Amino acid sequence: MEFGIVGLGRMGGNMARRLARQGKKIAVMNRSFDVTEVLVKETGHVPCRDYADLVTVLEKPRIIWLMLPAGDVTETALSTLLPLLSPGDLIVDGANAHYQDDMPRAARCAERGIEFADAGVSGGIWGLENGYCIMFGGSDTAAVRLKSYLEVLAPTPETGWLHTGPVGSGHYVKMIHNGIEYGMMQAFAEGFALMKDKSGFNLDLAEIAELWRHGSVVRSWLLDLSADFLAEDQVLDDIAPFVADSGEGRWTALASIEQGIPVPVIMLSLMMRFTTQGKNDYVAKVLAKMRHGFGGHDIKKGE
Repeated sequence: MEFGIVGLGRMGGNMARRLARQGKKIAVMNRSFDVTEVLVKETGHVPCRDYADLVTVLEKPRIIWLMLPAGDVTETALSTLLPLLSPGDLIVDGANAHYQDDMPRAARCAERGIEFADAGVSGGIWGLENGYCIMFGGSDTAAVRLKSYLEVLAPTPETGWLHTGPVGSGHYVKMIHNGIEYGMMQAFAEGFALMKDKSGFNLDLAEIAELWRHGSVVRSWLLDLSADFLAEDQVLDDIAPFVADSGEGRWTALASIEQGIPVPVIMLSLMMRFTTQGKNDYVAKVLAKMRHGFGGHDIKKGE
C-alpha cells in the first residue's frame, strides 16, 4: 500500500470512497480522527491518526495526496510531512491552490529528493458517482505513478484526467476552469431572472430548463442542476441573495491583467458576486447622494 489521502472532507472523503469501490486500499487521515474512523468502517481503508502514522503505514516510495484547504493549512501540512518522508516519495496537492505557489513548493520538495505534483479536481459532491475531472501538473515520472489511481477516480480510465504539463499547470488549468464556470453560472442566472420577471407570458422556468437540456446548444451539467432545483422551487424566496467567491475567480481575473488578455465575462461575473456580498452597498449610497446633489432626486432611506 503506497497511497494515502490527507483530508477527508466532501471531496477527499468521496475520492477515498471511489477508490475503495474499485478495490484500491489506501491509508486515510483527517484532522478529526472520528471522521477517519467513520470512513474506515465504510471503506476498509487503513486509518492514520497523524502524519507520522501515515508515513509509517505506507510503503516506499509513497504517494500522499493532500485534499486540504489552500493556503496556510496546506503549507503547514507540507512543513510537517517533508522531514518525515524519504527520497522518491511523491506529494500531490489536490487543493484549489494558486498555481504560483506550486513552483516554490516543488523546489522545497526537490531539495529532499521528493517529487511534487499539483492536481486541480472538479466534480464536487457528484464525483463519487460520476467520477472526477482531474488536471494535474508534474513530471512524466509522477504521471506514470499516478495513472492507475487517476483511471479509477476519473469517469472512465480513458477520459476525465489529463497530465497538463509541468508543475503548476494543473492548478493553472483548474483556475481557468473555475473562471469559466463563474461566467456560465452568471449567464444562466441572468437569463432565468429575465424570464421570471417577464409579465404576460407566465413562463414556467422549470419546463424551459428541462426543454433546453435536450438538443439545445446551452445544455450542460449546470443546466441539469438548475432544472432540478427549479422543478422544486422557482421563486427561491427562502434563499438569501448572497454568492460567495472562491480564490480561483479572483486569480483568473488577476491572470488576465498579468497576461494582457481581456476576459470581460469572467471579470464581470466576479464583480457581480462582490455585489451580492454587500460590497456595492457603499458605492450605491455615494451614487444616490451625488444624484441628489446635482438633480435633487429623492434618496431612499435605509430601514
